[in-house]
Amino acid sequence: MKTVRLGNGSAYWGDMLDPAVDVAAKGDIDYLGLDHLAELTLAILQRYKNKDPKYGYIPDLIPWTKALLPITHEKGITMITNAGGANPEEGARQVMEWARAQGRYQGLKVGTVGGDDVFGKLDELEAEGVQFVNMDTGEEGLDRIRDDIVAANAYIGSEGLLEALEAGAEYIIAGRISDGAPFVSALMHEFGWRFEDGYWDKIGGAITIGHLLECACFCTGGGSNQWREAVDPWKIGFPIAEVNEVPEAVITKPPDTGGIVNQWTVKEQLLYEIIDPHNYYMPDGVADLGGVTVEEVGQNRVKVEGFQGKPRPGTLKLCIGYEDGWVAEGLLLFSWPDALDKARRAEGIVRKRLKHRVNVEPEEIRFDYIGVNALHEETAAPIEGEMNEVGLRIAARVRTRKEADLVRREATHLWTLGGVGTAFGVPFRPRPVVSLWPTLVPREAVELQVKVEEV
Repeated sequence: MKTVRLGNGSAYWGDMLDPAVDVAAKGDIDYLGLDHLAELTLAILQRYKNKDPKYGYIPDLIPWTKALLPITHEKGITMITNAGGANPEEGARQVMEWARAQGRYQGLKVGTVGGDDVFGKLDELEAEGVQFVNMDTGEEGLDRIRDDIVAANAYIGSEGLLEALEAGAEYIIAGRISDGAPFVSALMHEFGWRFEDGYWDKIGGAITIGHLLECACFCTGGGSNQWREAVDPWKIGFPIAEVNEVPEAVITKPPDTGGIVNQWTVKEQLLYEIIDPHNYYMPDGVADLGGVTVEEVGQNRVKVEGFQGKPRPGTLKLCIGYEDGWVAEGLLLFSWPDALDKARRAEGIVRKRLKHRVNVEPEEIRFDYIGVNALHEETAAPIEGEMNEVGLRIAARVRTRKEADLVRREATHLWTLGGVGTAFGVPFRPRPVVSLWPTLVPREAVELQVKVEEV
């Protein structure tokens, strides 16, 4: 039975490069998927593009290409990435320019997939009756945020990737494809699956397998309750899936890499970000995880099967990023004795100064006591006895940069107004807030743009 080997080389912008090199060099893979985007990354990248049309793709695209393409090209591995971000065309142009300069990649076919950017179509879609209901709050319509919108990108699936693969693309640079689309498209292309009746269980399996791979080391012992069992995490391996056309999959990692793959690491990732396990909605279909079974079949080898799926939805998720004020932030450290009492006193000072002296009323403000409740908040256990030190993080969201600058300066004032023994304080630079408006648009509102060129 035919088997396709899929490897993942990135889970986010800024992920480690060396495990991706290990997957490509040691993993005996056919496809390498690389995910670089989070939900608001496109808003950040669009701002870069607005300043200079030569930017807007993930900066990691070029160093990742330089490190990986020599390996993938030699071994015949197809690479698929969403590092094109807000500007896949320019990202692909930069990649091809570098490849041509090397003199060894003539004939390499590079594909680009875009069309996810619907910023310029929002008014048209609204006129056609799209309500843009906020999936988190229920708020309807964009009137409140219209003037502050900086980006609007839909999650697209595998259609454009399939078109590029069928045209012979060996390296595909896409925009806001779904995190698992590189793997779904690879399996659909290799096994001839189509978006029609008779294939939805198989596509549901591909979506589930892609979900297991997309977060990289999350299923190989990173960010896991299995951290004590994960060996040599400093050289952790990224995941590989061996997939047949049933489909059934074995999740593993490259030889001589750190981490661990066992039933628990796979189950942790299987349930990660899942709200309804019977309806995991993706652009390519709906995965039903209810019948999935997980079984250890060897050292660092876990078999996953029992996949089910449903037809793909008629809508696509649309992430609208909009400017939403400014964040002011500061960090203070208070030392023994009475470290916690000093930090609490400092909070009171800041609150009173903002209200009575600075005349700033933040839209949101929080005080986190590092070492006490910064992670667990109100569920944190009471502190008993003296502490060596306590950190106080002050964070506020305000309307203007001027207000943010006033708030952040309060961290410096605590050098003298706080309790004796303050070690140091850092007021961070104000930064703009880009908030997310998650909503849905009709699938037909997104027109894919696919191009394949030779180096």
